[in-house]
Amino acid sequence: MSTAVTPPPPSVPGTVPVPRGWRPNATYPRPPEGGAAVSRLESFIDAMIDMGQTGQVFGEHGIGKTATFFSHVAEAYPQAALVFVPAANLTPDDLLVNAPVRDPATGELVLRQLVMSQLKPGRPFVLLIDDSLQAGETIQSQLMQVACNWTLGEYDLRALGCIGVFLTDNESLAETAARRSDLAILDRMVTVRISANDTAWRVKLAQKYRDRDLGGVFTVWASLSPALREALSPRTLDHILANACEGFPLRWGLPLVNGERLRLTEQLPDGRPGPDRTAEVLDRLAGALGVPNPAAVADPVRKVLRAALRNRWAVLLQGPPGCGKTELVRQTVRDGLGGREALYFSLPVTNVEDLCAPVPTADGSLDNLLAKGFTGPEPKVIVWDEYNRPKDKAAFAKLMEITQEWSLAGRPIPGLRAQIALQNPPYHLGRKLQVARNNIAQATRFTVSLTVEPQDIPANEWLIAKYGAVAETVLEWWKHDIDEEGRAWITKRTMERLVKLHQRGLPLEMGTVYLGDGEYAPVPLTALVERLANRPVTGLRELAADVGRWEERLRRAADGSSEGGADSDVVHQVIANAELSQLRRHRKAVARLVALLPPKLRATYLVGASDAHQRFWTEVFAALPR
Repeated sequence: MSTAVTPPPPSVPGTVPVPRGWRPNATYPRPPEGGAAVSRLESFIDAMIDMGQTGQVFGEHGIGKTATFFSHVAEAYPQAALVFVPAANLTPDDLLVNAPVRDPATGELVLRQLVMSQLKPGRPFVLLIDDSLQAGETIQSQLMQVACNWTLGEYDLRALGCIGVFLTDNESLAETAARRSDLAILDRMVTVRISANDTAWRVKLAQKYRDRDLGGVFTVWASLSPALREALSPRTLDHILANACEGFPLRWGLPLVNGERLRLTEQLPDGRPGPDRTAEVLDRLAGALGVPNPAAVADPVRKVLRAALRNRWAVLLQGPPGCGKTELVRQTVRDGLGGREALYFSLPVTNVEDLCAPVPTADGSLDNLLAKGFTGPEPKVIVWDEYNRPKDKAAFAKLMEITQEWSLAGRPIPGLRAQIALQNPPYHLGRKLQVARNNIAQATRFTVSLTVEPQDIPANEWLIAKYGAVAETVLEWWKHDIDEEGRAWITKRTMERLVKLHQRGLPLEMGTVYLGDGEYAPVPLTALVERLANRPVTGLRELAADVGRWEERLRRAADGSSEGGADSDVVHQVIANAELSQLRRHRKAVARLVALLPPKLRATYLVGASDAHQRFWTEVFAALPR
């Protein structure tokens, strides 16, 4: 196979260099002044291909190393393919395997080495081995044969069309498993260490957000210390910009590393972390972009999921067990895909073979069969449940390729519109959960990393719709009769068990979390038993049933003080805690009662409310007598 390729065109003397890929946009209506036509990394790629040398690139995570290869090879060498091999995700049989094949000359079965089909693209190709230092020992040996000799087993990669071999890595020991120290290997490669300033990430971000002037954002980033710029990598900055454009809190773009939100801090001379500058830096970025940086938004989970489907994002939702994350995600995805179910994988029971499996092909290569759900052009969303509880490292390595590159075994997944990962925090209610750790490179793959609180999940409406009055009673007990710690123990999943146990006449204690040695979750159930036994209580149903008497009590409270009285507080608390379905069911009574509440209490119903709640209250307030 001929491997001749057309080199990139040289720059013309006397002309202003134009960065490759630049198009007029709000940030750069004209080519950036002082910018080179190609970045330092792009120049290195061109030189290594021209020299026929293996190139080794070291740089911090998230600065655009891999993205530069994808864009530059496509633009500078359009007749060549980029074969991307994520080494951290490889198993020994992915690259090369011995398999029995029938000899065409003799008709006998013989043992032959089969090479991965990606290395036979049928045209010239550049081989990029990413995160090679994170690979296992067996893979390391195979990769070193490729890097040193451009061979793999019995195959000469040049004969297959290879025009360049590159390895990209991060030297940080927090992300890699080893360092190369064998001089026989090190003497075979040309090595460059790069920083964020050596890639064209500014031009790429300006092109991505072409309608927004990012000049001020780049100025804020450049003004930060080296430590803060490293933490706020271009990849993370991209995520912050994406959240800002959707009106989300900018902190959602910062990754969750081992369950904790990344903080922008600098190390003091004595080694201790300095002041937390996260809020300050994010507010500066929001100001430079001309957008607000809200502390929170109403209905955050569904808004993030809809944005993910709209923008082709990968998002991470971290919340306590039993709060209803999974069901809300599946329902929202179902609505977004017109009734189609998400591709659902629970990692504790997911094997490599559930995703793909290598098989020999007739042309003597090793191909991968993908699970049926990944094929086909129809729109699809992948849900990775229990994301930080993988069954084994091999399965997690495979799904990492999907979350990082949106491909599986080197093949793009058609129609993939979003990926949603769900996980629990490392600690909950003072107890350690059995979850795995991650590193910063893995954590920064998600455009949104959202910490979910139980109140962010509208599971209460689902409980009422399914179980009716009993569920309403349990929810009123949960809202009014137990403290914050007790509500943390009684998840939505636990509430459903309490409802079912009551319906069967069984002791409610059995439905709470069992801690061992005869001990259950430390939550008193006496008030719930009394409520279920129809003891006198005050809820929205009771207010509506006796609305005339409550109107008289509210009038007396208003006569006594412009701020109302104890009865005003009771009615306000009941209405504020009611679910939307309850408010709608008792709308006439609600309208009569809120008309007699102090204006400052009525105003709180709009603060931080969901769009549906705000529409309800706007209609109610508009109909109040003037």
